[in-house]
Amino acid sequence: MECVGGNGYVEESILARLYREVPLNAIWEGAGNVIALDVLRALQRSPDAGDAFVNEIALAEGSDRILDREIGRLRQTLASTVSEVDARRLVEQLAHCWGASLCLRHEPAIADAYIRSRLNGEWGSEFESLPSELDLAGLAQRACPITK
Repeated sequence: MECVGGNGYVEESILARLYREVPLNAIWEGAGNVIALDVLRALQRSPDAGDAFVNEIALAEGSDRILDREIGRLRQTLASTVSEVDARRLVEQLAHCWGASLCLRHEPAIADAYIRSRLNGEWGSEFESLPSELDLAGLAQRACPITK
C-alpha cells in the first residue's frame, strides 16, 4: 500500500471509500516506519549488529572515496543515539551503503552510477536522474542488451 499510494483507490462512492480505509487504519504508522523502527530497536538491543553490518559494507572500503565518506558517517551515526525521527533516514543510509558496497565488489560496471546517484547527491527531482558524464549508453546497453 505504501508503494502504490492512491493508485487503485480512486472510486468515489461512500462504500468504496469506507472499505478502502479499513486496511489503512490497520497499518496506521506505515509499513516503512514499522520496519525502520524495528531496525532501530534491533540496533539498540544489539549494538554489535550495527558493527557487523558496517563491517560487511566496509569490505569495499578503499574502492571509492564517496563510499568511504559514507562509511565514516555511518560509524558516527551508529556510535550515537539515533532517534525514532531519524530511523527511516538511517535505514535508507544503511541500504544505500550496502548497495554501493555490493556494486563495487560484484558489479563494478554500475558502481559509479549507483554511488553518484544515491550517495553523492548527483540526482535530479525525477526518479533516477543521472549526471550526463556517466556512461549512460553503456548502462542502457547493459540493462537491455541487443541480441542478434
